[in-house]
Amino acid sequence: MSGCLKCGRELTRDEIGLHKKMVNRGAQSFLCIDCLASYYQVSKQGLEEKIRQFKEMGCTLFS
Repeated sequence: MSGCLKCGRELTRDEIGLHKKMVNRGAQSFLCIDCLASYYQVSKQGLEEKIRQFKEMGCTLFS
């Protein structure tokens, strides 16, 4: 797995999928959920809820 572009923490597949879904599907570098929440000024819990919703919708970007 790759690391977060900002903090360097190892990323999960869901974090990579979330970055692709919200920022750029063709991205090659990614932000972790904490850095993405900070960038968009939203809560981590809100982003976790979006991941759950995307999974329920069958989005193939999420494991």
